[in-house]
Amino acid sequence: MSYTTSDYTDCPGFLRDYLFYMLTIKGRSKLTVEGYYIDLRTYLRFLHLQKGLVPRDTPLEEIDISDSSVELVGSASLSDVYEFLNYVFSEKSNNANTRARKVSAIRGLYKYLTNNVRLLQTNPVENLELPATKKALPAYLNLEQCYELLGALDPADPHYRRDYCMVILFLNCGMRLSEMSGLNVASFRDNTLRVLGKGNKERILYLNEACMDALRDYLEERKEYTKIVDQDALFLNRQGRRLGQRRIQQIITELLQKAGLSNMGFSTHKLRHTAATMMYQYGNVDVKVLQEILGHEHLNTTEIYTHVADVQKEDAMASNPLANYHRKKK
Repeated sequence: MSYTTSDYTDCPGFLRDYLFYMLTIKGRSKLTVEGYYIDLRTYLRFLHLQKGLVPRDTPLEEIDISDSSVELVGSASLSDVYEFLNYVFSEKSNNANTRARKVSAIRGLYKYLTNNVRLLQTNPVENLELPATKKALPAYLNLEQCYELLGALDPADPHYRRDYCMVILFLNCGMRLSEMSGLNVASFRDNTLRVLGKGNKERILYLNEACMDALRDYLEERKEYTKIVDQDALFLNRQGRRLGQRRIQQIITELLQKAGLSNMGFSTHKLRHTAATMMYQYGNVDVKVLQEILGHEHLNTTEIYTHVADVQKEDAMASNPLANYHRKKK
């Protein structure tokens, strides 16, 4: 999905500016901003109905928001926002994360209009709270499943070294899919890997022997490529171009199928969870260090892995063969 200045043409100028601000300055992903666009477009349509700017029976999807003014947005009260949220939550099936995104989109727009460009004097949604979201324990591969995944790689495959290298990095470094695709040859130096994460934030990962061996082997193979279009890119496809995120996802999905691990909810992102869980469980890594390795902005995002360890401890206790022993009663 790519974006040009012709995108969001049905939006008023201030909203279009905000969306591009989120993309370029705040570094939000294109999918996140696309979600904000849909949510805020719906919100402006609702305000047109709420403020009587269109006939009351006008279908929401038919309302034109291109001429929406900042004054319209500023005229909304907290009650108007609550009515909008009640409307969209009752009309559509939204999970907790989706509801939180809608609220976050509205709060972000008002914050931008009041604090950044100062088109509004006051923020009517300053006290709007994010809905609570249930933090589910992340799915991850156990150690045996990791071995099964690595064993599914076929040495006879022409891209064996490349694919093996990616799997090893996923399982050891906890990189995001976008970070893996974005790696360059120059990213690898000595025993470190320079990764560009969310919001264009750079971090350095220290590599273990398995990762360094895999990278050296692949780089030797890479020298034999007869045609390289993207000279900087580390991982290449058969045309010599940077290996895209979708293709990496397909490669991992195919390997999961070969390993008998399909239909279990595993993906490249679950390999990231696996690496984090392994580091916390077996490496006794401090949660703040783990936060830096994973590139999490907030510590509470990383703390989910402490809960994973607690569940594992509980399961270990429950698996003791004496767990169900009951003393004889008098």
